[in-house]
Amino acid sequence: MAFDMLSNLSFPALKIREREFGKPARNEGRAATKTRILAATEKLFIVHGFDATSLRAITTEAGVNLAAVNYHFGSKEELFALVLTNRLDTLNLERVRLLDALEENGFDAVNTVEQLIATMFLPALRLARNVERGGDDFLKFLGRAYADSSPFVRNLLAERYAAQNARFVHAFAKALPELAAQDLSMRLHFMLDAISSTLASEDARKLMAGLAATATGDSAANEDAAVLGHLAPFLAGSLRARVNQTSQQEAIRTVLAFA
Repeated sequence: MAFDMLSNLSFPALKIREREFGKPARNEGRAATKTRILAATEKLFIVHGFDATSLRAITTEAGVNLAAVNYHFGSKEELFALVLTNRLDTLNLERVRLLDALEENGFDAVNTVEQLIATMFLPALRLARNVERGGDDFLKFLGRAYADSSPFVRNLLAERYAAQNARFVHAFAKALPELAAQDLSMRLHFMLDAISSTLASEDARKLMAGLAATATGDSAANEDAAVLGHLAPFLAGSLRARVNQTSQQEAIRTVLAFA
C-alpha cells in the first residue's frame, strides 16, 4: 500500500509532527521503517479498531522498536491521525469534486437523493479498485473508521470533515424539504452508520461483488452503476419514508399491548 501523505488546504491542519512529512527521508532505511509502521497500523486498525490496537502490537507487526514510532510519529494519536486522514482525505476530496460537478451541471429533478447517495459512495468503490490509493482493504478500512466507537476517531473525523459533511447535509435538505432538520440528521446518521458496518463485513462485500457481476458491459463504470443502481434507491427510500403515520402508530401500539 502506498502512503503518500496529502498536503491539502481543504482540510484543517492536524496537530502532528512535521519533522519528516513531505520531505525526502534521509535514507531508504528510514523511509522503509515509516512505511512498515504505517502499513502495520492500518492492518491492525482494520481488525481491532483504535482502542484495542496498542503501540506494542504495532511495533511487533512492523518489526520495529518503540523508539522508531516515537521518532517518526510522536504518539499513538498522531500516528493514527495520519493513517486515517491519508485514506479519508482522498475519499472526501473526490466526494466534494463530484458534488461540485453536480451542482454546476444541475441535479436530476426526480432522483436528486439517489445522485447524492451515489456521490457519497462511488469514490469508495473506485478507491477499492486502486491499489495505490486504497486497494482491496479500503472498504474494510472505511467501514472500521466510521464504525469505530473511540472518541478520538469520532472527534477526528467530525472535526476534520465538518465542512464537507455540512455541504452534503445542506444538499440533502434541499432535496428533501419535507423533512425537519432533526429527522434528516437522524436518518443520515443511521444510514451512514449502517453502511459503514456493512462495508466492514466480508459477506456484504461478496454481495456487492455479485451485484457488480450483473453489469451490462465489461467496464468498471458499468459495475459501479450496477451496485449503486441497487444500493442508492434502497437508501433513498429510507430517507424519503413517511413515518409516524396514524396507521403506523396504531400497528405499533398493538405490539406494545402484548409487551
